[in-house]
Amino acid sequence: MTIDEIIDFMGGLDGVLAVRPGPGDGSPEIAWGDTFFYYTPDGTAPKTAQPFATIVTKDLPGDERSRLDRPDVFRVNIAVGKEAFADRTGHAPRGPSADDDPGVGDTVMPHPVYGSAGWLAVVNPGPRTGTTTRELLRLAHHLARSRHERRSG
Repeated sequence: MTIDEIIDFMGGLDGVLAVRPGPGDGSPEIAWGDTFFYYTPDGTAPKTAQPFATIVTKDLPGDERSRLDRPDVFRVNIAVGKEAFADRTGHAPRGPSADDDPGVGDTVMPHPVYGSAGWLAVVNPGPRTGTTTRELLRLAHHLARSRHERRSG
C-alpha cells in the first residue's frame, strides 16, 4: 500500500476529513508531509477531537526507534481501542517493551508511543498487512463515528 492508496481508501469512508499539513497553511513544520484523519460529517476540522488515524513520514521526538527517516518509509497509526488492541496483540494496551522493534515493516504492532492508549501501527503496510490495515482503519472509523454520535446526541 502506498500513502496515496491509504488516503484514497479513507476518502471512501463516510465523514472522513484528511488533513495534510504543509508549508503556508499555518501548521507546525514537524507535521508537514503527514496526514491526519478525522471523523467529521460536516467536513470541518474539529478543534478538540483527535484524529482516529494518521500517516507519519518522519521520526518524531521520542519515536526515533521507528526509523521513519529511511527512504520511502511511513507508518500508519490507528486508534482501534483497547478491545481490538488486545484481540490483535494478545495483551492489554501498554507501552512498548524493550524487545519491540517499531521499525519492522509490514507488521501490525502496538504503536511505539501510543500503544498504551489502544493504538496500533503498521510501517509500510504490504502483502501481509494490507487487508488487515484496511480492516483496522474501518474499525477506527466506526469507533470515531460512534464517539461523534454520542457527543452530538
